[in-house]
Amino acid sequence: MKKTGLLLALCLLTTGAFAQADQSSPAGTVATNVNFPAEAIATPTQSDLYCAGFVNKSLLPNATYVAGGLDTPNTTQFSDGGELIYLAGKSYTLGQRYRVVRELKDPNRRELFNGQDAMLKVMGQPYADLAIVRVVDTRSRMAVAHIELSCAPILPGDIVADFAEKSPIAFHPSMKFDRFAPSNGKAGGRIVLAKDFDSELGTGMKVYMNLGSNQGIKVGDYFRAFRSYEADLHNPVDSLSFKASTAEDTQAKPPSIEKNMLTKSSGPTIHVADLPRRAVGEIVVLDVTPTTSTGMIVFAMEDMHLGDGVELDPQ
Repeated sequence: MKKTGLLLALCLLTTGAFAQADQSSPAGTVATNVNFPAEAIATPTQSDLYCAGFVNKSLLPNATYVAGGLDTPNTTQFSDGGELIYLAGKSYTLGQRYRVVRELKDPNRRELFNGQDAMLKVMGQPYADLAIVRVVDTRSRMAVAHIELSCAPILPGDIVADFAEKSPIAFHPSMKFDRFAPSNGKAGGRIVLAKDFDSELGTGMKVYMNLGSNQGIKVGDYFRAFRSYEADLHNPVDSLSFKASTAEDTQAKPPSIEKNMLTKSSGPTIHVADLPRRAVGEIVVLDVTPTTSTGMIVFAMEDMHLGDGVELDPQ
C-alpha cells in the first residue's frame, strides 16, 4: 500500500512538472535542458564598459594626441595606473578626464565572410579604447595627465578625445535559452567585426554590429546571436563538408544535401534552408552610435563567428 501511494505521488509530481514546462514554453515546444538550457548571463564590469572599443561613422579629430611621457624617448608605451603622460594640442581643462583611443587598421586584412568589407565601409572606422586619463597640469605648451584606467598600452600619436560617463549595465538573472527560436521580427543585423580583429568569439569578448540608435537600439539591450546553415553553405571552407559523401553502405536510399553530386542518391534531397536556425548566444549592448553598436558576449552555447546574425531579444 505504501509503495502504491509513493508511485501515485511521483506520477502526480511528474505530471505537474511537465504541465508547468509546457505552460512556460512557446506553442509547439517542450521545454527541456536540451532545447531550453539555463543561461547564466555575465554582468559587464567597469573595464568592459570603458575598454570595449567602437566603430564610428566619421573619423574622430586628431588635433589632440599623446606626445610622450616622463621617460620619452626611452619609453614609448604607457600603461601603469598613475603614470604621467604629455598631451599635445589645445583646450585641455585642469582636473578634466579624457579618453585615449586609437584609430585602427587590420594588418592581416581579409574578408572573413562574404560582404564584410562592404558592411565595414558603411559602418565606419574602428577604434580601440586605451585609457582614461585626468589632466593635472596645463602650465606648459603641453598638458600633463595621469592614467586613471588602463585598457592597453598608450603610444605617442594616440588620439585624446572627450570623456563621458557610462551607466552600469544592470544584473540580469539566469533564464532559459531557446536554442531554436524562429525570428521574432525585431531589429536585426550581423556581427561584422570584433575587438582585436578576432574571428572566433566567446563569453566576455566584444563585438561590433551594423545597427544602432537609428534602429532604436540602446545601451542595455540584449541581442540573440544565431546562425543558419545557409551561412556555412556559402562559406568557401565550411561548405566543403556539404560536398563530402553522406552515404553509408547499408542505406538503401541515401539522402543528399543540396543535390550533392558526390553522393549517388536515390533518396531525399535535404535543403539547408529548411533546417532550424540555431541560437548560439546572447550579447548585451555596451555603446551605440547612430549606425553601429558595441556589444559584449554574455552567454555562449558555442563559438560565435563574424557574420553571425543578431536579433533584438525582448527578454
